Amino acid sequence: MLKYFKIGLLLTIFHLSVLAGNPELGGTAKLYVENFKNDAIKEMGMYNIPASIILAQGMLESGNGTSDLAVLANNHFGIKCHEEWEGPTFIKNDDEKDECFRKYPTVLDSYTDHSLFLKSRARYSSLFELNHTDYKGWAKGLKEAGYATDPKYVQRLLDLIEAYELFKYDLSNPQPETAKSDLPKKKSKNVKVVAVKKISRPNEPAGQPAHTIEKNPKAGIQKTETREILRLGTVKYIIIKPNDTFSEIAKETDKDLWQLYKFNDLSKDDKLIPGQKLFLQPKRRKADLPFHIVKSGETMKSISQLYGIKLKLLYSKNNMKDWDEPAAGQKLYMRQNKK
Repeated sequence: MLKYFKIGLLLTIFHLSVLAGNPELGGTAKLYVENFKNDAIKEMGMYNIPASIILAQGMLESGNGTSDLAVLANNHFGIKCHEEWEGPTFIKNDDEKDECFRKYPTVLDSYTDHSLFLKSRARYSSLFELNHTDYKGWAKGLKEAGYATDPKYVQRLLDLIEAYELFKYDLSNPQPETAKSDLPKKKSKNVKVVAVKKISRPNEPAGQPAHTIEKNPKAGIQKTETREILRLGTVKYIIIKPNDTFSEIAKETDKDLWQLYKFNDLSKDDKLIPGQKLFLQPKRRKADLPFHIVKSGETMKSISQLYGIKLKLLYSKNNMKDWDEPAAGQKLYMRQNKK
């Protein structure tokens, strides 16, 4: 008995030491919302899941970021391994003994995987027909689809959303939040580049924002908005904003036009779509999830961008011709070749 008491005490001390070394992790709902509201808003912009639901689930499932699963595995949504998971794992007792949970390199990876988890499973498909401001419908639908076994799960989500007014983030414009630094990076004759302060997230490296470019013509100052460079695995990408152009993005991210076209399976005649990803490095050969159920309006190109998988390989894995488009409800293979 003394042996197990000592083990438990050591784990508690370790847990508290992690929190002490990382004060942003620490224990209040308001702090959790402040730390992760921007991530939730970005996920909402990409996947149409209410930011309020994302935050409330993260708060509830992770104990405001202080659970063992959150601290030691960066898993904020209690997502278990399931048969398709090939990444790192974390073993702990839950409904049963020694259950397998997903482990992530960063908290942001947990947020993205939560969105993909909901988006890729047919049992949640009806939720994506709801408006992203219908947090009550989403809360009820998650419980009915079997996300949690707790009979009070719906009410607990709603209590959090309404107590902390999380619903206001459902009305947010999903743009990354950035801030300016006082020190410029470099100067040229007519272009002033202002450094952008990195956004710190608990237990993970800060984002890598692109620079703000200010043009200073004789007629006055014309300023472009800042943007944050994100990652899907190890592949960097940005979120396209209204009125973006290839040339402006190339200048801001220090890329050649041909690179943006090639990395994203695009041509100079293609149009940029606000809210979609634009990759700054070559996409991957396979996605994290094993398959994707096609939604109405999706194309092979949009699915390729969603998962960061090369378009040619997406066609190849599904035995499709380069000009074919999938039908709504079709199952696309994202990791292995279709047999």
